[in-house]
Amino acid sequence: MPTDEIGTASEEGGQRSLARLVGMCMVIGLVAGLGAAGFLVMLETGTSFCMGYLANYHPGGPGFEKPPAFLDDLGTWTSGTSIVRWMLLVLPAAGGLLSGVLIFTLAPETEGHGTDAAIQAYHFKDGAIRTRAPFVKALTAMITIGSGGSGGREGPIAQIGAGFGSMLGRWLKVPPYERRVLMASGMAAGIGAIFHAPLAGALVAAEILYRDPDFEHEVLVPSFLSSIVAYSVFGAIFGFHPLFKTPDYVFNDVALLLPYVALAVVSALGAMLFVRTFYGVRGFFFERLTSVPNHVKPAIGGLFVGVIGFFLPEALGAGYSVVQMCFDDKLMALPSAEGLASLFPNGIGFLTVPALLLVTIGLAKIVTTSLTIGSGGSGGVFGPAVIIGGAFGGAVGMVCADLFPGLNVEPGAFALVGMAGFFAGAANTPVSTIIMVNEMTGNYNLLIPSMMVCIMAYMLCRGSHLYREQLPSRLDAPSKIGSMAGAVLKRMTVGQALRQSMDSGLIVVSGDLNFPELLKRYTASSQDCFPIVDEQSHLTGVIDANDIRGIVTETGISDLIIARDVARPAATVTGGDSLLAALNKLQQGDTAALIVVNETDEREVVGTLSRGDIIAAYRHQIVSRA
Repeated sequence: MPTDEIGTASEEGGQRSLARLVGMCMVIGLVAGLGAAGFLVMLETGTSFCMGYLANYHPGGPGFEKPPAFLDDLGTWTSGTSIVRWMLLVLPAAGGLLSGVLIFTLAPETEGHGTDAAIQAYHFKDGAIRTRAPFVKALTAMITIGSGGSGGREGPIAQIGAGFGSMLGRWLKVPPYERRVLMASGMAAGIGAIFHAPLAGALVAAEILYRDPDFEHEVLVPSFLSSIVAYSVFGAIFGFHPLFKTPDYVFNDVALLLPYVALAVVSALGAMLFVRTFYGVRGFFFERLTSVPNHVKPAIGGLFVGVIGFFLPEALGAGYSVVQMCFDDKLMALPSAEGLASLFPNGIGFLTVPALLLVTIGLAKIVTTSLTIGSGGSGGVFGPAVIIGGAFGGAVGMVCADLFPGLNVEPGAFALVGMAGFFAGAANTPVSTIIMVNEMTGNYNLLIPSMMVCIMAYMLCRGSHLYREQLPSRLDAPSKIGSMAGAVLKRMTVGQALRQSMDSGLIVVSGDLNFPELLKRYTASSQDCFPIVDEQSHLTGVIDANDIRGIVTETGISDLIIARDVARPAATVTGGDSLLAALNKLQQGDTAALIVVNETDEREVVGTLSRGDIIAAYRHQIVSRA
């Protein structure tokens, strides 16, 4: 088949493959949207029962998100109105024990925040995730977060959505490339739905795979489709609105960029502290508890979390109410506000009581998240990171409002931007995080400061990596080696490789050449095959090592054979053909090398091209580019 026909067939096959992917991604979006809805109901049920019914602590959530109606009459088992603090001490440990037993008995890969497991499956397991993993993750995340463990939705829903995509790919027996795309599309769909952020969900799935500012462009279109469908399904059930309810913050003074620079620095420092604390607690404490079964470690982490929650309930659970109260300017209504105000009625230095409260919650949230997830508990880190970033951002906003009374500094706006900057620095995902926070809050007026803070925090945190399974860039991805090599070979031509391989000159032989002379020339040459030509030097066939070897093994006939007797039709290419097309032709035919012919006269031999010549040309191209 001519090269142009090969290219046309390849394009048509690619279009059919894309159409099939689109259909499968829409199915994934439907399933992920329903899965996200079910997972949210599970989380609300677990939280309402454990924190609300048992501990009489009702932290609330994002402004636009309301618990299901059937939980309204749940009430509490106590007759008083105060928080049952001893229950807050016990619940995280009990939840950690139950979730730990389920995790390490049924699916150990679901321990921790889950996003790393999804990234690892994409890069190193061809998108393969066990069928049970999404269901175990959903159940254990409900138990962990509902009982007061500090975790978020992103990790669980990422692994749940990715698991649905992987399941579909396995059931339909698609190739590894498509299964990876389906897995990423499921991750995008789940995140886009549960965070009310369909655009950011698709971008997260493409950006979170790498530490450098790199995108997995192959998954973008399928992820957009699955995220749109999932968000539509989720919105049809819970409503089409942002996650948080925020005032109409604006950015209308260039002088505000100076306080936002301070916010970027604080966000970066906080993100580095978070990452180091998270992996410090995990590596230097829980991984060294070798005498303790993994099943029990989440209970130990939960016990420490309960001690902190006993004094500071805001550090427990998802914690979205802290940021929402900051937006609503009602921080002093939080349970710990009155006690902190009694200890520090005038704050500490430049920190007022509300600012001090936010800093305390942010620092405590770093510790409780590290204990909950670092011990093997099930939950995400995006949610806690958003709360920590929002708390630090709100505190910076309050300090800047006091220091710069002439500027229109709104602490709530700084909390919003801090949410984005903190996670962008910790997770190395500046682009998707900017969009994510703006979609979650429904506020795009702060896009400029969000961009600046996210990029600055990302640059300052280049050495800190919250997701350890992220690869540096696409160049380091095992799944990209073949496609990148193909892209290089497609750009290179046979003529380029020929100029490097034919320095010693071309040897052609006549069809009348006897075999002993042919064998002598072959042993004295490095050429993989000999073109056979007639009296007019026109190509008539080819003979290579396999043909010569077959004659040598036949005793007593070599003196009777001439080159024409063993010649066979030659596989040819021209100097203008790509090396990729040449390599495909080598793989399809049983030949050691191709004969390069003149583009205007296919009977005129120009040279020979072997696999070794292609590899040498490829290596030369890569080294020269590097």
